[in-house]
Amino acid sequence: MKKKYSVSSKDKKVWDDFTKQMGDVSVKKVDLNTEYQTIHNIRRLDLHGYSLIDANKIVKKFIIESFNRNYKKLLIVTGKGSRSKSYENPYLSENLSVLKNSVPEYIKNDENLSSIISKITQASPKDGGEGAINIFLKNNKKFIK
Repeated sequence: MKKKYSVSSKDKKVWDDFTKQMGDVSVKKVDLNTEYQTIHNIRRLDLHGYSLIDANKIVKKFIIESFNRNYKKLLIVTGKGSRSKSYENPYLSENLSVLKNSVPEYIKNDENLSSIISKITQASPKDGGEGAINIFLKNNKKFIK
């Protein structure tokens, strides 16, 4: 049996002194992501857990609000649909990925949305890859309200 190492009181004091000097430690990924989104005028929406009908309503409202607030780029996370296990209903099939395929189609087919969108692309792997889309909005100043 291996003998356990016991921490000396000197080591405890050094550790306590060190941790008191650190101050507040924040979640760096969240801070950097928020800072990046603020600087680059990007807005993000996560649709995980939404039904198709609810997702379409939320997406339409999200895009219009973002356009009115002068955002240029949106990131919409639809998910890849890999957790759906229903083989009986083709709209819930794991091969179809309902939101992943239907949300971009809904946006393209809505005249109000398509008139304010310049481009829709698949997101980069760091932003969600196949389970997310980028939407680039037209310049709001060109439109009369």
